Order: sequence, then C-alpha cells, then structure tokens
Amino acid sequence: MRLLLILSMFASSVFASKFDIDTYSTSIEFAQVTHVVATQRASGNWCFDTSIRHNDQGWEHYADRWEVLDLAGNQLGYRTLGHPHDNEQPFTRSRCKIEIPAEISKVVVRAKCNKHGFGGKPIVVDLTVSKAEGYLVSRKN
Repeated sequence: MRLLLILSMFASSVFASKFDIDTYSTSIEFAQVTHVVATQRASGNWCFDTSIRHNDQGWEHYADRWEVLDLAGNQLGYRTLGHPHDNEQPFTRSRCKIEIPAEISKVVVRAKCNKHGFGGKPIVVDLTVSKAEGYLVSRKN
C-alpha cells in the first residue's frame, strides 16, 4: 500500500509538470520573446537571433537566458545572458550551432529571468515557412 501511495505521488508530479506554451504572462516582469530570426546553415545546424524584452533592474532582476525547445519541451539549445540590459530594451542575442533533428518542423523559443523564471510569452517558430508574425526563417545553402 505504501509503495502504491509513493508511486501515485510520483506519477501525479510528473504529469503536473507537462510542458505548457499556452499559459503565460504578458507582463515585462517576465522575460518576453519579441522576435526570432532562425537561419539554417549549409551544415544543417541552426542560428537563432532572439530578441527579448524585460524590465531589467540590475543584477537582482534581469533576463538571464533564452532557449529553444521542441514541442514536447525537450531543450535543443540555449543562450545564457551574462548581465542585465537595463538601458537596452528590447535586446537581441544570438546562438548558432543548434542541432534540430530533420523530423522537427516547429520549435518553441522562450526566455526567463533570474527572479521569476520562465513565464513570459514564448514564440512558436515553424521552420518550414519563411515568414510569420514574430519570426523569420531563412535557409542558407
């Protein structure tokens, strides 16, 4: 009985942490992804130029990371942001050599801050189209 109780608690916590891109805050207290340019290189890997808007307030509260995920929530790549951008909003930072398996056609780009974590609006990027609201995809051969 005790084992069953422990297993049920584990299972409920796993299912409770399901990746959710539809629940977010639009407040700039949370890091918001405002624009993404995804470029596939001739080698097949990708570069992401990601613009973030956040109410950076020095080292105590600033956007400190963005990441690229598949639709199941698995991380494909990320960029650590090493310092606050109090006077540069929104700001854009890039990361290249992100490997995205050929069978993946959509990815999620989301950002976080060191105080609130993730919670701002992510952008879903369809890698099969060249242009959509909030992002641009290009392929270089």
